[in-house]
Amino acid sequence: MHTKNLNPNTAGGSTPIDPVDRVIRYHVQTKHHFNRYSRSLGYLDWANQPDPFRRFEGAQLISLPLLKPDEKPSSPAYEVIYEQGTVPSQPVSLKTLSRFFEFALALSAWKKAGESEWALRSNPSSGNLHPTEGYVVLPKINELDLMPGLYHYAPKEHGLELRAKFPAESVALLLAPFPPGAFLFGMTSVHWREAWKYGERAFRYCNHDVGHAIGTARIAAATLGWNMVLLDGVDQDTVAMLLGTGRKEDFGEAELEHPDCMAVIWPTGTVRGEALGVRSCEDVRGEQGAVPLSLDRAIVKELAGATWHGKANRLSQEHGVHWDIIDEAAEASWKIAGDERTVPLPFPRVTPHSLPLTSHEFLAGQIIRQRRSAVSFDGKTSIAASSFFQMMQRVIPLAEYSQLERPMPWDAWPYDPIIHLLIFVHRVDGLTSGLYCLVRDSRKVSFVQQAMNPELIWSRAPGCPADLPFYRLLEGDARKLAVQVSCHQDIAGDSAFSFGMVAEFEGTLRERGAWWYPRLFWEAGLLGQVMYLEAEAAGVRATGIGCFFDDPVHEIVGVKNFAMQSVYHFTVGGPVEDQRLQVLPPYGHLRREL
Repeated sequence: MHTKNLNPNTAGGSTPIDPVDRVIRYHVQTKHHFNRYSRSLGYLDWANQPDPFRRFEGAQLISLPLLKPDEKPSSPAYEVIYEQGTVPSQPVSLKTLSRFFEFALALSAWKKAGESEWALRSNPSSGNLHPTEGYVVLPKINELDLMPGLYHYAPKEHGLELRAKFPAESVALLLAPFPPGAFLFGMTSVHWREAWKYGERAFRYCNHDVGHAIGTARIAAATLGWNMVLLDGVDQDTVAMLLGTGRKEDFGEAELEHPDCMAVIWPTGTVRGEALGVRSCEDVRGEQGAVPLSLDRAIVKELAGATWHGKANRLSQEHGVHWDIIDEAAEASWKIAGDERTVPLPFPRVTPHSLPLTSHEFLAGQIIRQRRSAVSFDGKTSIAASSFFQMMQRVIPLAEYSQLERPMPWDAWPYDPIIHLLIFVHRVDGLTSGLYCLVRDSRKVSFVQQAMNPELIWSRAPGCPADLPFYRLLEGDARKLAVQVSCHQDIAGDSAFSFGMVAEFEGTLRERGAWWYPRLFWEAGLLGQVMYLEAEAAGVRATGIGCFFDDPVHEIVGVKNFAMQSVYHFTVGGPVEDQRLQVLPPYGHLRREL
């Protein structure tokens, strides 16, 4: 049975014409309430559980080498990846691409319970459903024995599927405005993978995952001494054309992919010529003074006329329910117009943060590989205030600096922050239990204060670094409140602390356009990815919480109307491991075949 118009506010009603009104309508309709959850199927249709792996049958698969943790390119120390310019830049090769995808989108382990096995990945995903697909557009690179073209990353095989062969000259023209040695990284979402379980709220969760993947990709690039910038000046039609998501002949009955975004990645200090060489940053600065945030649509259109390979696999045999409201939100938030903004390449490249505050003595690869989403906390583990404040500083983008001078990974994000944190502190040594607020842009403290109840305390917390906009709002045991507003999930109260990410909402959408709605969730996911790794480095564990009661969160601090809206929750604490589960290596299935 194929059911249409499951949203009662859609059936027989009029849909707003203005795109901003349409995405606000979606946001309101998909809120959870104490007496009503956002609409979903209500049970799991296991017979039609989506295949977690997209493949393109008929496309050539190029296997990437399976690298051991201590094999070159070796991983730098975890702290070093945040110190710009200190990681030696690696050339683009099959080995470095392998390491990049290992840390960005690859399998990180298999878990087994009885006869059931399922894969975990480097990029987190709600319900481990992984709607995000990754692509690269590669030029002719001497050390990379691959033909120029578009490749889809196949995580289970740890390989690249050749979707389209592109003329080397055309790819070179497309990448000419970027720093030498650049290639493109693209992301799409299969909305059905999340909608199968979560119904109409799935569009939110897919965009959380895009943000997490932006984070994993930027951090993976940093381990190789590479830079990355989100090309958010590209309109969505161009993204679709370059990634082939609109090619109905290649998808047939298979679930479509929603074109999300493109990014450019480049090795520091490399130049393109007869052969790749290395020159000083000053030489590169003189040739390439800025990074554009857009792509030449005419060249992309030419590339799209190339020969394409492969047919997408169908992920579910039947789709009993179709959530029209997801399609409506995707259409309303489609980025129609591009822009030609650029960001300057700074010289010399410096790290504005005074971090690291504490040396964890872990390699970045170790932290990335061991990252997991906690499913339960012990209700007793506390963390030091120094660790807590270091986590808070990691998520401050330092918006007063130009983009590429900001700390990694915020140098990839071409916007000032609009996500702020409402933090339920439970077990942080030296901090009184209660509700706190981290304003991620010190210039916006007044705005956030005015959006909330004027009777809140807004006092500076003892021991807080002077440059950290962190304030105590309410004192008292907040564990029950945190659990209550996070859909009665104990993980929000059994942790050391949990928090809600609140976005500058309607004003942002009215000023910038409905296409900014997904980016609220991208920024939240990117922030969450930083917290995932910081938690691991601090000896604890984190997990994202997509289920929360939206308006009750706002009521805690007196937010009214749509000035700010909660978009994601997160929690950090001492994990309780499920001893019934067996953990297997990520690519044992491939090594057995060798």
